Amino acid sequence: MSKVISGLAVSVDGYITGRDSGPDRGLGDAPMLFDWYFDGDTPSQVFDGFKLSAPSARVFDALAGRVGAIVAGHKTYDDSGHFGGGSPHPKAPLVVLSHGPVAQISERQKLANTIEDAVAAARELAGGKDVGLMGGGTVTAALRAGLVDELVLHQVPILLGGGRPFFQELPEHIRLNLREAVPAPGVTHLHYEIVR
Repeated sequence: MSKVISGLAVSVDGYITGRDSGPDRGLGDAPMLFDWYFDGDTPSQVFDGFKLSAPSARVFDALAGRVGAIVAGHKTYDDSGHFGGGSPHPKAPLVVLSHGPVAQISERQKLANTIEDAVAAARELAGGKDVGLMGGGTVTAALRAGLVDELVLHQVPILLGGGRPFFQELPEHIRLNLREAVPAPGVTHLHYEIVR
């Protein structure tokens, strides 16, 4: 069965955006969270235009290559300009998780109202590949539901002091097992599996 994974860029103090993020404002005052996508000389084999450091390219492409479908929350969907009617991943279709109506859903995107339905729909679309999660609320909902298998924190060495946190409140502790830690220019890749 496919795995459910999340790999997001995050500050050392746990934020995935800066202050004032939103539609047409992207990451707000924290665009540096994505600098490592473009600060190297190794082209990504999955995402056109990404030029990463060699260690980052290895980690990023291995993870991105596993993904067959994406689940993104409504806020991430809106803040990202609806992904232009497509998906944040060049080869993986998108399932939007929302408890209400969603503007501009395209025929290349699917809508789900619960995290369980979203992950089930994404698994069907993924064709045996893994399901990727985007957005702090989506990742937290999936953790609460016991659906997440792996977390990758692309930790950028900055304290933002505010913004949108990666994780929201959880009802209990979730233990992690560190599978790999890869230091790279401008980022450290921390790959965890959920301990069941």
